Amino acid sequence: MIRVLLADDQHLIRAGLRMLCDAQPDLEVVGEVDNGRDAIAAAARLRPDVVVMDLRMPGVDGITATSRILADRPATRIMVLTTFGDDDHLHPALTAGACGFLLKDAPPADLLDGLRRAAAGDSPFSPEVLRRLVQRAVHARTGTPRRSAGLTAREQDVLDLVAEGLANTEIAERLHIGVTTVKTHITSLMAKTGSPNRVRLALWARGG
Repeated sequence: MIRVLLADDQHLIRAGLRMLCDAQPDLEVVGEVDNGRDAIAAAARLRPDVVVMDLRMPGVDGITATSRILADRPATRIMVLTTFGDDDHLHPALTAGACGFLLKDAPPADLLDGLRRAAAGDSPFSPEVLRRLVQRAVHARTGTPRRSAGLTAREQDVLDLVAEGLANTEIAERLHIGVTTVKTHITSLMAKTGSPNRVRLALWARGG
């Protein structure tokens, strides 16, 4: 069972997330808070596996709360859920230690998938946010695209598209394969290249 703490100052958002999680057999909402100060206290008391963290909250904001929670319990996974996907919010959240960054207009299935991926040690990102991260990282590294004898031809195809910043659905459409197959290939690629997340995998693909 994945223990989830919800931190958002909008009651409607928390209620919607709770309903979404309560309908899943593997997710349990162990607490709700509406500000960063209470998020810090609740994380220490309830010891959740994943904290769904809003960034703009009264008093202590989500970025500060993220940093303080992880200083006390580094194993906690904090997934940002916000309306604001710009760099002024994204980079401070990642620097504070957030493992993922989803936008509030994400489909419910993506939110649930993000929670499970965060709990499993992965880094869930909304497609547009991930694309921007990958493209910026790749543009900062101008190395020659890397080829490895340890990869299958299909894994290499997937890797090349990850390096372009494409989301799983876009890769699936481009290669005419299923999204689940894309996820399987990416998991294999991360293991073979020692990449902890998708951004690092894109950097590896570009020789970085």
